[in-house]
Amino acid sequence: MSIKSFMELQALPYEYKITYAKGLGKEFFEQMKGQVFCSVGGLDSITLLLFLREYVSPDIVGVSLSSLEDKSIQRVHKALDNMVILKPYKTKVQVIKDHGYPVISKDKAGKIQLLQNPTEKNSTVRHAIMTGDTGAYGGWRKGTRMRLPQKWLDLFGGPENDKYGTTYQTAPFRVSPDCCYHMKEKPADDWAKANKVHPYMGLMASEGGQRQKALMKNGCNYYGKTVQRSCPFAIFSRTDLLQLALDLDVPVPEIYGEIKTQRDGTLETTKAKRTGCTMCGFGIHIEKRPHRFDRLRETSPKEWEFWMYKMGWGRVLDYIGVAWEDDVNITPLFDLRSANANTSLGDREYA
Repeated sequence: MSIKSFMELQALPYEYKITYAKGLGKEFFEQMKGQVFCSVGGLDSITLLLFLREYVSPDIVGVSLSSLEDKSIQRVHKALDNMVILKPYKTKVQVIKDHGYPVISKDKAGKIQLLQNPTEKNSTVRHAIMTGDTGAYGGWRKGTRMRLPQKWLDLFGGPENDKYGTTYQTAPFRVSPDCCYHMKEKPADDWAKANKVHPYMGLMASEGGQRQKALMKNGCNYYGKTVQRSCPFAIFSRTDLLQLALDLDVPVPEIYGEIKTQRDGTLETTKAKRTGCTMCGFGIHIEKRPHRFDRLRETSPKEWEFWMYKMGWGRVLDYIGVAWEDDVNITPLFDLRSANANTSLGDREYA
């Protein structure tokens, strides 16, 4: 499918998109001979699971790593039948300590990780990250998007100062895009391989970023040599997804609030727009207040204290210019200086 064709599908009316999604779901089910499952996390994929059980097969298994999600999402997962709950290979605390903080975006975190871990092998890529010039491996192109945006070079380009004669800052913490791999992707992939099943995923190109690129490139249903997956909602808008949730009477976890019509006619949730792991910082710098950590503070103040103070998320947000504490007079349970301390037994609830 061409990008033009994909965008034409995105412009279809809601009713046509639903019909198209049904067809995609049934096609994948038949191609995989019923050896399928639905990866379940937040509202998008909860809606997908109920959609598939309604229009494809009532026996489709839902697979979740619920411990990573908000407690209200965990409650919905527990109420659904025919669910498999997997455990992450590493805890959230282990991921931060072993790899670094998931912040800004996966793409930019990956570039910062390379700058923070220089080797001879990654020197050419680091040069492209610093300058945008790709060298021989990239066809000697100049000024490419490989260059880290100036805002982030100013904060994270310090490890290359000696080489480039720059005066960038060096962050006092590590950054990594690897959290999802250890906590979600690898456990789910291993389970799928062991059970010889293939996933339905609630991804939408309208979310932008790497998801948009991958879906537009590979299409809604993908049948590769080693990977086969279906994303029936790939062409959906946010409003399409929320309208379907209303039509199917999907249980909406409390973290999202309610689904309401906006002045422009679109649908939106009254609280969280997107959710995920409670300590994920990808995209936090572009969220309006109250952002995800503000909401965590409201719904789970002890967990908020744990991440902000003991695990050092507060200093990370300060460093990238994201407000989180304001003038609220909160007595910290932990001092920021203990961010690298060992996790106590009492902390394991959030790990």
